[in-house]
Amino acid sequence: MSVTHAKGFVASGVVAGLKSTGKNDLALVQNLGPSFAAAAVFTSNRAKANPILWSQQVISDGIVSAIILNSGGANCYTGAYGFQTTHATAEAVAAGLDVSASDVLVCSTGLIGYGGEKFRTDLLAAVPASIAALNDNGGADAALAIMTTDSIPKTAVVDRGSWSIGGMAKGAGMLAPGLATMLVVITTDALLGSSELDDALRAATRVTFDRLDSDGCMSTNDQVSLLASGASGVTPSIEEFTAAVTEICASLAEQLQADAEGASHNIAIETINAANEEDAVEVGRSVARNNLFKAAVFGNDPNWGRVLAAVGTTQAEFDPYDIDVTINGVRVCKSGEPDRPSTDVDLTPRHVHVLIDLKVGSATATILTNDLTHDYVHENSAYSS
Repeated sequence: MSVTHAKGFVASGVVAGLKSTGKNDLALVQNLGPSFAAAAVFTSNRAKANPILWSQQVISDGIVSAIILNSGGANCYTGAYGFQTTHATAEAVAAGLDVSASDVLVCSTGLIGYGGEKFRTDLLAAVPASIAALNDNGGADAALAIMTTDSIPKTAVVDRGSWSIGGMAKGAGMLAPGLATMLVVITTDALLGSSELDDALRAATRVTFDRLDSDGCMSTNDQVSLLASGASGVTPSIEEFTAAVTEICASLAEQLQADAEGASHNIAIETINAANEEDAVEVGRSVARNNLFKAAVFGNDPNWGRVLAAVGTTQAEFDPYDIDVTINGVRVCKSGEPDRPSTDVDLTPRHVHVLIDLKVGSATATILTNDLTHDYVHENSAYSS
């Protein structure tokens, strides 16, 4: 049931005509309370879409009554007109739900530069339908409505007996966030304040979405929102709640990785024995963004030399001639020299695990990425056509 799994939430997904497919493209999630605490993290890209600029203002007081999300147009680099469209969308939702527009988050996804008169007209015309369709089983329709190049919807739930969390996400490319990734809505019926939600969300995204790096490209529209209704009446410890939020974020991040545009391999790059966590992340991300390595995996070629070459571009602490590399359980490089033959590595399975041992400390981190395929190039060469 996605975002309506937690008590106190209703959702909908309707057709606004923004996508040429004629499928759902406008989602609405409403918090029925009694609490309306919320938190959000946003793309760290300096080029931010109008909905991001709006939502950053909305979240400043930690109170959110509803969130509306559209696919079929990013409403980014559409000038003052585009920001006015975002504002008008929030106003339309607020009027229909009898809430304040300053408590309505807005998200958009799609083609940058698209958000003109037709976009505004179609979007605003569909808001009443999205409100009328709100129901406590509407999570599935909402998850479908936020899809763009996604092949499947992404949803997850976490139950803790007396309280629970639900979530939905969209994204199949440009998964290199800095703070968040794509569009994600997480709901909970736990009774917590906005500062506690913010702490938990940032802790969770740091080790999940922020370590998903499909193609090294950062979006202008990424947003992760966490809304709490308090409908369970239960206040979990911050440690328990953070663990649950991390669990649902990890599930959604893995679903995003699995549906990356054109990918034929899901790659987990685990760096161990680093001097500190930052070094482990930097090393893993350098390999995740190395097109030579990613192309080799696509060709089922365990080219560990490309791994070492990528590691060598970082500022992390290590001896470049004392690194071990293991691919799918086969140590192909020991102390910077060949170990077992590369022919012992089987890269035909979809899941690939790369283990990099820096041998200088005890810190570890894992970065999730994908291979570089013909299909990825084809899909992104024709994205705006």
